[in-house]
Amino acid sequence: DEVTVSVGGGDDGFAFDKPGIVVSTGTTVIWEWTGEGGTHNIVSDDGSDYEFESELTDKTGYTIEQTVDETGVALYVCTPHRALGMYGAVAVVDE
Repeated sequence: DEVTVSVGGGDDGFAFDKPGIVVSTGTTVIWEWTGEGGTHNIVSDDGSDYEFESELTDKTGYTIEQTVDETGVALYVCTPHRALGMYGAVAVVDE
């Protein structure tokens, strides 16, 4: 299974479209840039059970993916837009 989260979502381009999701172990989470809101990245935040980091880009269609194989929580943020509240989370559960 896989799920896509838009980076640069919302009315102003400063949000993750699906800011919080719950997925099963083995799911691949794909973050795809919309090209809206300027340059974004995703970086795992303190307290996250997963570590990942993308490059800074505003390129429409740019993607990164993370397969979540263990239960836990992936907390992440867009570094340049942290002050705007551009945070996301993935809760990973066994099914």
